[in-house]
Amino acid sequence: MKTRLLLFLISILFLATSCTKQNDVTPNQTILTTALASSWTTTDGGKTFSTFINTPEIDSYQNKYGGVLVYATYDGGASYEQVPEVYNGVAYSFTYSKGQVEIDIQSANGVTAITPPGSIGIKIVLIASAP
Repeated sequence: MKTRLLLFLISILFLATSCTKQNDVTPNQTILTTALASSWTTTDGGKTFSTFINTPEIDSYQNKYGGVLVYATYDGGASYEQVPEVYNGVAYSFTYSKGQVEIDIQSANGVTAITPPGSIGIKIVLIASAP
């Protein structure tokens, strides 16, 4: 009786250890780039400036199901601040679509003309997700 019970327990042990759950996890992706001083453009007399960052990593799937976070650094990467934000009286925001991230800046009050920034370090984090 003990032998049968022992064989039964051993067979259960083998069955339990042979079943493994497989999780395919796609890691997040970080893109470090620079919005150059020469890349900022305006169409409203200097109230709003925009720059477009070519981001081929944002494909149709990422655009529909994933997430995008944007950070700016003003000190060469020693620290990052998340966009949207207000920094030195300038409001930063972003939008993204397939293949690009657009960063917009304007005065915090939205009506005063501003001076375009110089070059700004940008970190874009793509967050993988499944439908």
